[in-house]
Amino acid sequence: MSNSRLLWSSMTVATAMLIGACSPATDETATDANVDAATTDTATKTIRIATEGAYPPFNMTNADGSLSGFDVDVANALCEQMQAQCEIVAQDWDGIIPGLLAQKYDAVVAGMSITPERQEKVDFTEPYFANTMVWLTDTESGFDPMAIKDLTLGGQRSTTPGAYLQDNYEGKDGNTVQLYDNYDNAYLDLKSGRSNAVLAEKVSTKSWLADNTEGFGIVGDEIDNNDNIAIAVRKDDPLRDEFNKALSEIRSNGELARLEQENFGQ
Repeated sequence: MSNSRLLWSSMTVATAMLIGACSPATDETATDANVDAATTDTATKTIRIATEGAYPPFNMTNADGSLSGFDVDVANALCEQMQAQCEIVAQDWDGIIPGLLAQKYDAVVAGMSITPERQEKVDFTEPYFANTMVWLTDTESGFDPMAIKDLTLGGQRSTTPGAYLQDNYEGKDGNTVQLYDNYDNAYLDLKSGRSNAVLAEKVSTKSWLADNTEGFGIVGDEIDNNDNIAIAVRKDDPLRDEFNKALSEIRSNGELARLEQENFGQ
């Protein structure tokens, strides 16, 4: 073989090696990279949400342990709008804000009213519902909201009606305020005659009356104390802005109104 032929062969081999070294990754490597990218793109964000599970029709615990109610429906609608996965857990009311601050969950959707005291600890979204308060009593008791004296008044602890009772009636005109860990216990004491009336949110009261139609009713006018319900998150958490955007969208598309109608009726 001539020297020129040998030289040409050597150059051809060297060129082939160089091309091989500069060629793209193998199909297997490229496929792995594509799978990783696809996994990242389709990964679903999980938002952990706490509710009380003892405040119908806003939130309740069913016989099988599942959670339902207006708050649960709103939380699920927001997560769907945000393309996130909802993980909803029950938490006793008294520990619901401490649990949020301890990072047990990311948000509270539990019929929680915006108050100055709570705003010192957490941030709130825009409201998703507005409450009014009413008096619930035995309709044969003669209870008069305009002349409350020497009576025992019930409510739920750490709520706006509870605070209203304490501010306006505790220790005044012979009245006693009895606050409970949830409204179910407050209504139970009313039904058994251990209290004269319960001050509660209108929606909660009407829900209870649906199953207790005999002998009990709402007395007097509704009390509007500017009670706005919103979602609580930790201070400066960008999740608040995400919730606000989703709330605006489900309000605009009619989903929020549909959920109100479904849970509260007219």
